[in-house]
Amino acid sequence: MSNDLQECPPCVKGAPLWVTTFGDLMSLLLCFFVLLLSFSEIDRQKYKQVAGSMEKAFGMQRKKNVSESPRHGLKMIAKDFDQTAIATRVKEFIGQELEENFEELYRKIEDDIEIEAKKDQLVIRMMGESTFDSGKADIKPELKPLILRIGQILTSETAGDIVIAGHTDNVPVTGGPFQSNLKLSIARAATVAQFLLDQTTIDPKRLSTMGFGEYRPIAENDVERGRRKNRRVEIIVGTIPRPQGMANPK
Repeated sequence: MSNDLQECPPCVKGAPLWVTTFGDLMSLLLCFFVLLLSFSEIDRQKYKQVAGSMEKAFGMQRKKNVSESPRHGLKMIAKDFDQTAIATRVKEFIGQELEENFEELYRKIEDDIEIEAKKDQLVIRMMGESTFDSGKADIKPELKPLILRIGQILTSETAGDIVIAGHTDNVPVTGGPFQSNLKLSIARAATVAQFLLDQTTIDPKRLSTMGFGEYRPIAENDVERGRRKNRRVEIIVGTIPRPQGMANPK
C-alpha cells in the first residue's frame, strides 16, 4: 500500500450534535402539551351539544347514550328510531342521573336496565331482580330514588300516556300472596304506578297499568339469562289510541 495515502481521521463517537438539540426540543414540546392538558377541562354541556348535533346530522344510532360523557352508558336498542323530544329528554336524564347521582347503583344493575326507542314510543325496561325480589311486589328501597327521578322527569318534560307494564318468566309461582305469574305481574305494575302517583305530581289520567304474566317474553325461557330478561317492569311513554271524541292527555 502506498505511503502517500493519508490516514482517515478518527470518527467521533455518539450521535451528531444536532440530534441532542432536536431531542431537547421534543422534550420541551412534550412537557408543554402535557402542561396544557393538565389545565384543560371538558365542558360537559358543550360535549352534549356537539354529540347531539353530530347524531342528528349523520342519523347515528348506537347503544351508548350521546347525551352523556363516555364514562358510562346504557344499552340502547334502536328500532325505527326517530329523534323525538321525549326520547331526547329521557335519554339525557338517564345518562346524567346514573353518572352523577346513581353511580354505585348503576354498577350493580347496569345489565338489567335497557332503553328501547321506537318512532313513537320509548320503553324504560328494568329486568331481573333489579326492582323486585323474587315472588314479591314491593319495590326495593335502593331503586325508589331512581324510579322517583324517572317519574319527575316524565311529569315535567313529557306529554302523552305513561303505561307501566309487568312481565314474568314462565316459572310457576309457588307460595306467597300471588297464585299466578299473571297476578304477580299485575301487582308489580300497580306498585310502580302507585309509587309514581304518591311521590310525583304526575296527572293520574296519563298513567295506566298492564300485567302480561309470562305471555309476552322478549327472550328464551329455557336459560336463566333469558328468564332474567323476561322478569321485567317497563315504563312506556307513548300515546294510547282512544275512542273518537276522547282527547289524549297533555
